[in-house]
Amino acid sequence: MSNKGTLIAVHGRKYDVRLADGRVINAYPKGKKSIYACGDEVTVSADGALAAHEPRRSLLYRSDAYRQKLIAANVTQIVLVVATEPSFSDMLLTRALVAAEHEGLRPLIVLNKCDLTDSLASARTMLAPYAALGYRVIEMAAMQDVAPLATLLAGETSVLVGQSGMGKSTLTNALIPEALAPTREISTALDSGKHTTTHATLYQLPGGGTLIDSPGLQEFGLAHLNIGEIEFGFVEFRPFLGQCRFRDCRHDAEPGCAIKQGVVAGTVSARRLESFHQLVSEIAKGLH
Repeated sequence: MSNKGTLIAVHGRKYDVRLADGRVINAYPKGKKSIYACGDEVTVSADGALAAHEPRRSLLYRSDAYRQKLIAANVTQIVLVVATEPSFSDMLLTRALVAAEHEGLRPLIVLNKCDLTDSLASARTMLAPYAALGYRVIEMAAMQDVAPLATLLAGETSVLVGQSGMGKSTLTNALIPEALAPTREISTALDSGKHTTTHATLYQLPGGGTLIDSPGLQEFGLAHLNIGEIEFGFVEFRPFLGQCRFRDCRHDAEPGCAIKQGVVAGTVSARRLESFHQLVSEIAKGLH
């Protein structure tokens, strides 16, 4: 006899699966290599083995030249959490947005810790280009009020993604008090967060919908995407694609580049084009 359910937590090679009747059981993969992600809809055999998973509606993952790291399956929305302190990487944010665009996920950028006002202005400046592109950006302080975020999570299957120290686990605890996700103070000397969440966990939200809290990350490789897919992930490039003089234009030194003309006209950010060139360079070097 087998049971169907949703994979709600990944602990190395051990998995927690919530069945349709609400029970949570333990399961394990059959082979040495696991192909399952938090959020997968799975079938568990009588002996506790993961027998199969249903076709995925989406799969968010990162990769480098050597391996892939699955983040979450079947999500509809990616919540990219950044903070006023510690500082965040706009390059990592750009990478995650490209991955989200490739999977057709609704992106939401959350600027957390807005009660720490010393760095608020600089954080807003870094996020302004994303807001100008139409990405939703909300400001909040998880320790004070999570209502603005809770409203946007209702009815969605969302995954929290961000660097360590941005406050993802604090957000999770504020939204779902019984989650008891571990939190730690940031390292002010290193201006960085410490890893607290060690595995992805799926929670039911009180207002409807589900939330996956994922471990903090410091990099987001996109080795699984080709140059055309990365181009498409830069939403402001799309009106210009196919308009360059050369069909294989890399938007660098080639004459007649429509995207470079967009930079001159102010419709494309020079910083974003620089980020694109970095990603293309990594593909060429086999690093990305």
